[in-house]
Amino acid sequence: MEDMPAVCFWGLSWATFPRTRISDPRRRSLRIPCQRDFVANHRLPRRNNPMGRCHTCLLTIGLTTLLASSPATSEEILSVSDIDGYLKRTLNDWQVPGIAVAIVRSDRVVFSQGLGVRETGTENPVDENTLFAIASNTKAFTAAALSMLVEEGKVKWDDPVTQYLPYFALYDRYVTEDIRIRDLLCHRSGLGQFSGDLLWYGTSYSPKQILSRVEHLPQSGRFGRSYNYNNLMFLAAGEVIVKVSGMSWSEFIQTRILDPLDMNRTVTSTCRLAAAANVAVPHKTKSTGNVALPWYNWDNAAAVGGIISSTADMTKWVQLQLRKGSTEKGDRLFSEGSSQEMWRPHTLIKISDKNRKRYPSTHFMAYGLGWGMRDYKGHKILSHGGGYDGMYSRVVLVPEKDLGIVVLTNSMTSLPSVVCKHLLDEVLGGEKTDWSKLMLEDFKKDRAKYDKRMLESVTPRLENTKPSLKLEQYVGTYRDVMFGDTTLEVVDEKLVLSFAINKDLVADLSHMHRDTFAIQWRREFAWFGNGNLQFRLNNKTNVTGFELDVPNEDLWFYEMHFKRVPSIRPIGLLQE
Repeated sequence: MEDMPAVCFWGLSWATFPRTRISDPRRRSLRIPCQRDFVANHRLPRRNNPMGRCHTCLLTIGLTTLLASSPATSEEILSVSDIDGYLKRTLNDWQVPGIAVAIVRSDRVVFSQGLGVRETGTENPVDENTLFAIASNTKAFTAAALSMLVEEGKVKWDDPVTQYLPYFALYDRYVTEDIRIRDLLCHRSGLGQFSGDLLWYGTSYSPKQILSRVEHLPQSGRFGRSYNYNNLMFLAAGEVIVKVSGMSWSEFIQTRILDPLDMNRTVTSTCRLAAAANVAVPHKTKSTGNVALPWYNWDNAAAVGGIISSTADMTKWVQLQLRKGSTEKGDRLFSEGSSQEMWRPHTLIKISDKNRKRYPSTHFMAYGLGWGMRDYKGHKILSHGGGYDGMYSRVVLVPEKDLGIVVLTNSMTSLPSVVCKHLLDEVLGGEKTDWSKLMLEDFKKDRAKYDKRMLESVTPRLENTKPSLKLEQYVGTYRDVMFGDTTLEVVDEKLVLSFAINKDLVADLSHMHRDTFAIQWRREFAWFGNGNLQFRLNNKTNVTGFELDVPNEDLWFYEMHFKRVPSIRPIGLLQE
């Protein structure tokens, strides 16, 4: 379910559909109820499997128990082959290289399967142990970590953030002094959606350096009232964890959550992927096909979205959530009270006219602490999506049904939401919607709009114009008070733009019209493509700065306002 503004849609790939993995045919005879009796996630830990290594037997046990404890409420039955067939069809329709899906019900993994390939053009299959970025699904881990520290008395939900991070400041002194720990986890800081993400994305800034610059971001909504999804506040929450625990965020998550849950393949940094096997490759979804991308490091924003996991491991996390903080062994990572605190509405989200029409059974939408929530067909749904460079994911919980769903993909499409909605309809009953058809139409429209914006951004508006100055007169250092320095130099009779904070942001400039130049990045980025740069000149025709127009839905280049840094002539030249 869309519990927050969706991470950007990057269009539909029409590449040839890769060979899909053929599932074990023995699974196809297993049948489970489709209404109010179906849930999501992964297999049981092997140490509890009396049938040894037989995964099919394991599924049989789980599904038989499900049938016995939760009889179908209608004549309609959803079989494993039905799920498998649906996933294959949607994978083909959406042209996604690979997908892994797991369903947990009544504390058992009743479905866990991978389809497709880890990288387009290869035959390496996706399975339940394939590693994907879960991106913003990491936020629930950060919220759980803070809950544990609250229970230990090391921090309080209503403590001021500046009590732990004295360098932290926002757009207004009152807000800076009044923002509390819980405010960091529920998107009500007053900052805009995704505002400031270019401070951390691919940059050399440390978390402290990033947060020290946040005060320059403009206010967008009312503090404490307006919902605007903002990653930087979760970065601040991660730094509070560091301050009060004495461990790095990654160390805390590893020792206090991943290790107790035996999430042995899960990692918190791309740096650990070199030694790992069975790793999915990210793909940018373009109109012309899927483009494989290298993994992009998010270490300086790990608390925002740094976890990389598999459906096999994520089922253990989902089971912990559905048990309200209790592990399979009976140990508690956090209390039921903390679970309820994370799951209760903290910030209301306005239901748009489109969503009101599309989801007539939904009466509220809100964000808790690391979780989005809404009601759907009479049940409370907890959900979160994750968007990483070339990978989208979604996790859904239905506590009243003891149900959890995990969907991981190696492309940038709405397919994870499509699968989750389809499975929820099968479980909860009532009117069914062809979510794949409906959302694929939306996706194509979004793709077409984006392609149009991209084309317009690099198309000259005036013909037969020239730059106001020689190229050498644009050369220099340009500074933004928040983002730092950029440099412009002439290389092979062309201007080249380079960012000091992100060594990957290097672009060749070509003249469009007057003092506007088209940007062509030297590497492929998942979230954005090319755009343009507009120089500002004063009344003496001196260059004073420039603005950037790079169309996308996540990284706001328009927040940058670069001013030219006056050059200092060497002393020897001053004497001439």
